[in-house]
Amino acid sequence: MKNQNSQNKNGHDDVCEVFHPHEDSIERAKKHILAEEEYTDLSEFFKIFANPTRLKIISLLSYEDLCVCDICESLDLNQNAVSNQLRILRAHNIVKYEKEGKSARYSLTDLHVEMIYKMGLEHLNE
Repeated sequence: MKNQNSQNKNGHDDVCEVFHPHEDSIERAKKHILAEEEYTDLSEFFKIFANPTRLKIISLLSYEDLCVCDICESLDLNQNAVSNQLRILRAHNIVKYEKEGKSARYSLTDLHVEMIYKMGLEHLNE
């Protein structure tokens, strides 16, 4: 919680000067509160995006399905490092793979993952 004397970068107070809750606003807001378990699950989901190597893999796969070797070479990482991250991404349903002969070709599980990645990037570039 911010100090009541805090100011934003423009020098204006960023808190209410008088504590006066608005009951109608509170009631509307409460209708949108999720179950605690849903917030926990959502928090765990977003933690997956908090690792630079996983983000790099997601970035590559947002453009093209790739085998592990291609991911390793593209990122200049060893197969162990990439496989460990792919295992985490698979466990959280971020990526999936299909066997093609002796190799495994990875892709994002769905468009939502690509959208989350690209929206985050767009937000940072604003």
